[in-house]
Amino acid sequence: MNASEIRKTFLEFFKSKQHQVVASAPIVVKNDPTLMFTNAGMNQFKDYFLGNKEPESSRIADTQKCLRVSGKHNDLEEVGIDTYHHTMFEMLGNWSFGDYFKKEAIEWAWELLTDVYKLNKEDLYATVFQGDEKDGLEEDSEAYDLWKAILPEERILKCSKKDNFWEMGDQGPCGPCAEIHIDLRSEEEKKQIPGRELVNQDHPQVIEIWNLVFIQFNRLANGSLVELPAKHVDTGMGFERLCRAIQKYSSNYDSDVFTPLIEAVTKDSGIEYGKDEKIDIAVRVIIDHIRAVTCTIADGQLPANTGAGYVIRRILRRAVRYGYTFLGFEEPFFHKLVAVLANQFADVFPEIKAQESFITKVVEEEEISFLRTLTTGIKRLESIMAQEKSGATISGDVVFELYDTYGFPVDLTALIARENGFSIDEKGFESAMQLQKERSRKATSSESGDWIPVSSAVKVAFVGYDELTSNSNILRYREVTDAKKKAYQLVFDVTPFYPEGGGQVGDTGYIQSGDQKISILDTKKENDLIIHYTSEMPANPSLPISCVVNKVKRSASEKNHSATHLLQAALQQVLGSHVQQKGSLVNNQLLRFDFAHFAKVTNEEIAEIEKIVNEKIQQNIALDEKRNVPKDEAMKMGAMALFGEKYGDSVRVITFDSNYSVELCGGTHVKSTGEIGLFKIVSEGSVAAGVRRIEAISGEAALTYVNEKLTLVEELNELLKNPKDIKKAVEDVLTERALLLKKIEAFQLEHSKSLKKELHSKVTTINGISVLVEKIQVDSADSVKQIAFDFKKSIDNLFLVLAADIEGKPSITVMIADNLVSEKGMDAGKVVRELAKEIKGGGGGQAFYATAGGSDINGLDAVVEKAKTLLN
Repeated sequence: MNASEIRKTFLEFFKSKQHQVVASAPIVVKNDPTLMFTNAGMNQFKDYFLGNKEPESSRIADTQKCLRVSGKHNDLEEVGIDTYHHTMFEMLGNWSFGDYFKKEAIEWAWELLTDVYKLNKEDLYATVFQGDEKDGLEEDSEAYDLWKAILPEERILKCSKKDNFWEMGDQGPCGPCAEIHIDLRSEEEKKQIPGRELVNQDHPQVIEIWNLVFIQFNRLANGSLVELPAKHVDTGMGFERLCRAIQKYSSNYDSDVFTPLIEAVTKDSGIEYGKDEKIDIAVRVIIDHIRAVTCTIADGQLPANTGAGYVIRRILRRAVRYGYTFLGFEEPFFHKLVAVLANQFADVFPEIKAQESFITKVVEEEEISFLRTLTTGIKRLESIMAQEKSGATISGDVVFELYDTYGFPVDLTALIARENGFSIDEKGFESAMQLQKERSRKATSSESGDWIPVSSAVKVAFVGYDELTSNSNILRYREVTDAKKKAYQLVFDVTPFYPEGGGQVGDTGYIQSGDQKISILDTKKENDLIIHYTSEMPANPSLPISCVVNKVKRSASEKNHSATHLLQAALQQVLGSHVQQKGSLVNNQLLRFDFAHFAKVTNEEIAEIEKIVNEKIQQNIALDEKRNVPKDEAMKMGAMALFGEKYGDSVRVITFDSNYSVELCGGTHVKSTGEIGLFKIVSEGSVAAGVRRIEAISGEAALTYVNEKLTLVEELNELLKNPKDIKKAVEDVLTERALLLKKIEAFQLEHSKSLKKELHSKVTTINGISVLVEKIQVDSADSVKQIAFDFKKSIDNLFLVLAADIEGKPSITVMIADNLVSEKGMDAGKVVRELAKEIKGGGGGQAFYATAGGSDINGLDAVVEKAKTLLN
């Protein structure tokens, strides 16, 4: 079986077991503050486990794009070094939400692996949870007995909480698990050491292949466990490991999941894979990392300097650095692999193929930038080594600077250092790294208490599309501390408050509880739960409440949101169908729209885009809103879906003219385009490789902006005496100004020549020293400096002091010939500091040249008098 057939077989097997096959969620997590990336197949189903939302089916199967590069689950440092860890990997999973449990999960896993995939039963081992006294959990005897009906007991191992109790994080759904391990060693090796002794021992050929998690608990903030309302199954099988096992390879990278990428790298570099371990590691790092980078960019996360974007940038740079150091790639190469990956994933993750050119361009621009940085970093390291004696130790702070600023992993710095006879302070580096982690942790630290239930009801109804007020009840609440500030999060059974999403900010407003009025500061989604932020709690949370949305703010946001839809359609009409949204912000003040495009939008194009949008506003097109539309039907309608968004089977379709703008959208909108009033683009620029940003305003803000510009034009008109053609009048003024400036420059040049000639005539000789001490009036400090250096070149043994009036500000310049400095110990800096006292100022400089400024213009005569006495 090839990789594609293996994946297809898995999904079809569970489809035959009445599972609904669903698409992968985006690898970049939205609406979940506890996660940056999807790190497990269960992430998108968390609300089902917690009972916050009803699943679309009680049985689901999928292949999920996962990324493990941060937080609790972080495999980055193992990637490339071993043969079975990856940053991005596919997690094949089957799920039961309150339906089947341990028996079916175990029996079906065994059936698929042995009867369908034909893996050797003698090579398989199972592990079960042995219990944990601290958590008060007993051994999972149920799972053990189920395995005992399948496997001999010597191939069933009881393992600790570390290996056989699965938790997504410090809080949340969790439970015991039964893992399936496979022994891929040769028969000779198996005879020497039994496989059971190598399970969970990090042996590269005895590896976990499938984890069957039995979700039955919720870990609370205080560390305790409570039973979930229903029992669930959450399984995860590493697709790459499965392919390796079925195809009988000793490394994941030998399967056809990776070989097309290896062939592309080795062909481009001219280096053979499998001959040198250092080169092999570099190749594995590169082909692993292109998968992570490509999938995250396809799902909407661009490389950046902060947050998730920073993680992706570091992964990309790690790959480029390995190529540079070990494969000799001094020119961009990494981006060429996007095409290979797009073809591999065309059937399972089509969003990559759809954005192939865009992703390629982004990766290439990042490569070009980092290769420049890499060269600079190497020069920095060479400079540091040049200042030290061979055999010295490069400090931990310097190693950290190279890591943090230039993307140098420690091993690269150590390698270059060793090649030049140096060592590095690894402990010092670790200390600097730990300090950064502590700073980062403190800056982003936030703690959430457990939810305190007020009502047994679970369902939350959002009525904000139709109403701005509601009579509601608090279902639950919790206390949160963010950066040492205490706040509260509330969940209502009915809410008109729109939660932040789709680029639109969350609603604000207030709730009324009895006589108590409490501001709603923000509204957000956590997974699919609408959460309202307040700084105080109602005195009695069980009382009914009245919810009131800030109508003015909502209305302005709606205008900007609807204008964003009109803008995107206009951009595609003017610039081309390649324009795709890459980010947006919609609030009551402005709209910001990021989109894929590789050239600056010209003024003519901006004018045309504005014209189209305003025409649609003037046409007063009625909003056509359709809710709960089957997704397939929506796509047939021509609805535009965003890459990186997770859509359910039913979607909401927003249409402003079915021939113009049809989008899948959960945000709030005007009832007709005429309500927007006016649309105006205020800026356009680049935010990343291949991504442009337009900022625009609408409604009252746009009208105010235009009126301010018109007022400015009127004021200019009056200043210019009401010319017939104001543009020509301004051009004439600018032309006249340029001519006058040239005349002024000519006058200043003449004055400078005249002044120099005059000063030359005033040079006197005292004890063999050419002395010039004068008060002058000039237009700039540069003029004084030029005179001083000209005199230094033309007059030997010079001692010069110029007390200058520069447009009403006092300045002192001292210039002393080099031979007077070296032979007589003269010091211009000391001289200027002494003279500066007369103008109530200070200054300094070098021994041959120094300057000073001050506040007392009347002291310049005293400066001249004092300077004349210095050589007597």
